[in-house]
Amino acid sequence: MLINKKISPLLRQSWSVSWPMTLIMFFFFLIGLTDVYVAGKISKEVQAAYGLAAQIYFILNIIVFALTVGSVSLVSRLYTAQNKEDFTAAVDSSIAVSLVAGAIFTVLGLLSARGIVQALAVPQALKSYAVELLYIYSAGLVFSYLMASSNGILRASGRIRSSLVSMAVVCILNMLLNFLLAFHTPLGFHGIAVATVLSSCVGSLMNLFFLRSRLSGLVKFSAAAVKGMAEIGWPAGMLQVFWQLGAMVLFLILAALPQHNVEIIAAFTNGLKIESVIFLPAFALNMANAVVVGNLLGQRRNTDAFMIGIVTAAFGVSIVLLLTFLVMVNAHTLASFLSPNGIVVRESTRYIYIALLFEPVMAWGVILAGALNGAGDTRGVMWIVALSIWLVRLPASFLLGVFFKMGPAGVWWSMNLSLLVQTILLSRRYLKRGWLSLEG
Repeated sequence: MLINKKISPLLRQSWSVSWPMTLIMFFFFLIGLTDVYVAGKISKEVQAAYGLAAQIYFILNIIVFALTVGSVSLVSRLYTAQNKEDFTAAVDSSIAVSLVAGAIFTVLGLLSARGIVQALAVPQALKSYAVELLYIYSAGLVFSYLMASSNGILRASGRIRSSLVSMAVVCILNMLLNFLLAFHTPLGFHGIAVATVLSSCVGSLMNLFFLRSRLSGLVKFSAAAVKGMAEIGWPAGMLQVFWQLGAMVLFLILAALPQHNVEIIAAFTNGLKIESVIFLPAFALNMANAVVVGNLLGQRRNTDAFMIGIVTAAFGVSIVLLLTFLVMVNAHTLASFLSPNGIVVRESTRYIYIALLFEPVMAWGVILAGALNGAGDTRGVMWIVALSIWLVRLPASFLLGVFFKMGPAGVWWSMNLSLLVQTILLSRRYLKRGWLSLEG
């Protein structure tokens, strides 16, 4: 009974952050699903090229991902510690750095888009589409950076519902523009990327409006705050480098398969989007854990911080189990919705049947990783995830998929194996409790 009294308020605290985050992630899922659907209605080549361009676009967003992880960990502690001056300086500095970094990567993306795509060993039929999409995505990177950074600050400082409102607007606008621009203007497939840029611009401006009471009015730049964010965030950024480059290598391994490689890449793109509906609550709870654990550590409530990580992970696994069952039962229907091509549908369905078996395992590890990130233990998370990808997933994918000629199924099983290794190592690190003594 005493345990229940202890856990219930912690779970309510976690839920107060995680339910809006789940909706926000669902909005991003709907955007991605609409992108894939519209691309598939145009052609399988455009659908596969979109998946390729999206992976490169994510790589170009790595810096803001790292900055956001660092700012959430730092800002969440300063917010609950009631250190107003340092809190305001951290918020101002985070926004300023995200704007500068976004502008730099906008230029880099525009200059390097063609060279990056041309250097990849993917079917030539995909390259021209991917280059043109990547040019447009790159032009809007500054808005993407600002929107991601401001979202992180809102959820770390008790304003997650404001973030929910802006992301709802972004979702509706992006989906409407997707259909309008792609099918009813001369932009055609370019409209998929233009819709993302325009909606990101609107979302970033709305977030700044919601943050007006958190900003100083005059920029209070704090080198110490930026240093703190960088120290916490750089491993998270490197993790994304390892993760996204690993995803690119998976695309190359699939492209090396002897048969139907374009269709298989399109199926992989579609399978990831379908899978992401299950990943939504896991990633939302990952970010909720980062905020709540950061808040509790800021209040020196270490035992509660440890407990809430476990409770939140168990709660997330129960949700993911239900969603996994529902998606697997409807696998063929969902795959058919995203593509009219029979081979793409068949391979997407097979991906769902194999990859989703390990979704509960993924959920446990991902949610615990959120708690570790909130405590500032981003370096440990980085090494565990990087090693599971580069020492397990990719070598096994090549051996099973190409060398032993198991085809795409060998790649899907290799992904499951790496998730199992990753979750075991993350659980071990969490349960050792060394992260409770880290200083933010």
